[in-house]
Amino acid sequence: MSGVTSTGESRSGSTKRQAVRRELLAMLDGLDVGDALPSERRLAAELGVSRPTLRQAIDGLVAEGLLDRRHGSGTYVAEPRIAVSLTMTSFTEDMIRRGMKPGGRVLSFRTEAAGARIGRRLALSPIEEVFTIRRLRLADGATMAIETLYLPRSLLPGLRRQDLEGQSFYDLLRGGGIVIASGTETIEPTVTTAEEAAELGVPVHTPAFLFERITRDLDGRPLEYVRSVYRGDRYRLELDLRPPNH
Repeated sequence: MSGVTSTGESRSGSTKRQAVRRELLAMLDGLDVGDALPSERRLAAELGVSRPTLRQAIDGLVAEGLLDRRHGSGTYVAEPRIAVSLTMTSFTEDMIRRGMKPGGRVLSFRTEAAGARIGRRLALSPIEEVFTIRRLRLADGATMAIETLYLPRSLLPGLRRQDLEGQSFYDLLRGGGIVIASGTETIEPTVTTAEEAAELGVPVHTPAFLFERITRDLDGRPLEYVRSVYRGDRYRLELDLRPPNH
């Protein structure tokens, strides 16, 4: 009998959480981004549920990116996540397509030897020079990603730091007559380091996406290697799926 009781309690708890979730979603429809939710004590009383049940429902909406819990402050309506489609487009092009104003700031710009790791990715000798450029990417003024770009110096020998302020790197390539023909990208979950968190304005160890991309020209020569850390609370991945041809 104890097993039956346990299962029944579990179902009851799940049903309550689902009901609380529906109530919270209905509440969000009447709130704007940045608005605060009532305190957990008040919400639990208004919804007629225990605080642990309410907290579990809120945790689920935080994980989905709909709510933002700020320690010692409260719970707020979160900024909507931007869908990132996995296509060969630049950050600038992607944001413009979504009706947002792209922006950015060059955090560092230096020339150095490729070294073994970057040399392998760009098919260069370890002693060949590369530009190493670190940029903060913005959309409508909000921080979105930290991008570290590596490219052979011989590709754009006259490149200057100011050339990348507020401009798409892909536009620079196209302006130089360089054609981007293909690319390989990997994506994995990660968390922000202390440096990344400070630059993005988020807590340390905030969930994030790590994108690594190598693009190539028509001859298969690597043009760039990019390592980007995107805020997990502002992004979701979008895949365009089609059935295979028969």
